[in-house]
Amino acid sequence: MERVVIVGAGTFGASLAWWCARDGDDVVLVDQFQPGDVRATSGGETRLIRCTHGADADYTRMARRARTLWRELEQESGADLMSECGVSWFAHREAGWEAESLRVLDELGIPVHRLSVEEAARLFPSFDGDDLEWVLHEPEAGVLRAQKAVQTLTAQARAQGARILNARATPDGDRVRAGGEILEGDRVVWSCGGWLAGLFPEHVTLRVTRQELFFFDGGPAWQAAPGWVDYDRAFYGTGDLDGLGVKIAWDQEGPPLDPDADLPGPSEHVERISREYAAQRFPALAEALLTGSKRCRYEISPDSHFIAAPHPEHDRVWLVGGGSGHGFKHGPAMAERITAAWRDGAPLPPRFALGARQYAASLRSAGSNVEPN
Repeated sequence: MERVVIVGAGTFGASLAWWCARDGDDVVLVDQFQPGDVRATSGGETRLIRCTHGADADYTRMARRARTLWRELEQESGADLMSECGVSWFAHREAGWEAESLRVLDELGIPVHRLSVEEAARLFPSFDGDDLEWVLHEPEAGVLRAQKAVQTLTAQARAQGARILNARATPDGDRVRAGGEILEGDRVVWSCGGWLAGLFPEHVTLRVTRQELFFFDGGPAWQAAPGWVDYDRAFYGTGDLDGLGVKIAWDQEGPPLDPDADLPGPSEHVERISREYAAQRFPALAEALLTGSKRCRYEISPDSHFIAAPHPEHDRVWLVGGGSGHGFKHGPAMAERITAAWRDGAPLPPRFALGARQYAASLRSAGSNVEPN
């Protein structure tokens, strides 16, 4: 048994707390907010869960493993966390992201279908695919109830004996100062999202951006629609899950937003772009009532790969983050991999290491991860 202190109750930190508490470790999970708070990068109601990652087989396998672990969490807790509605990817070319994804998914034995545009249109209440060549569909992908999932991870960690401490934390060598306490552990993990780079600027580079989501009233027919991603046009969305409305999200990287800044209101510019896309791709939404909007944060590494590595000066301290807008679904699988590295020496990918990184295409959409001027 080890004493594990984890700072940050987002998907990575809460997953680690759950995983370690299940294994019998003495766990303290520290967060300045309540789990699932909208100010955190793991906040908000929903996230897509999908295995499609282009030619990257490692992320593909990890997403599939994460799906299994989310289902285990559901069985353990009794919570309904995943809607297996499928996810469709809109291919504008024969070659490219979707074709590479199809090849990898087939090689790994993960269920996937190559659909004609006409076949894909039957999955949506309204659909215009005139600009598409074909559609990749993952039938066992879907949507995670993100806020509920983080809250469930935390609750299950607590049920296994973890202590949850609501306090803002700062590093003190290989210790943690939080709420007037000094916390020590055999492992100390900083998984604090957009705050990670500010606490460890010499080791971590992240951009924190403001992203906007809009929800439209599409009617009951949209409750059965799959999630979807238009990689080349940098849009994604979901059907109407839990009465939230049809989600349309422009995935171009938004403006910088300090982790401590309040989330601003909606911008007319992004609302107009989102509505124009909705009208083109899903014509029945052209005049749909806007039922709501949300703002959230991304914490983006230069190459959109995750961060999971020991601090170079403190062996017991680990820095974990860089979810880059695609990390939520991977939480439990990342926890499994990190603890295997601690206990069994299982290697983590070199791309998770600290240090300088080259800018590279995002694992979310072609319109993201642009190097700042």
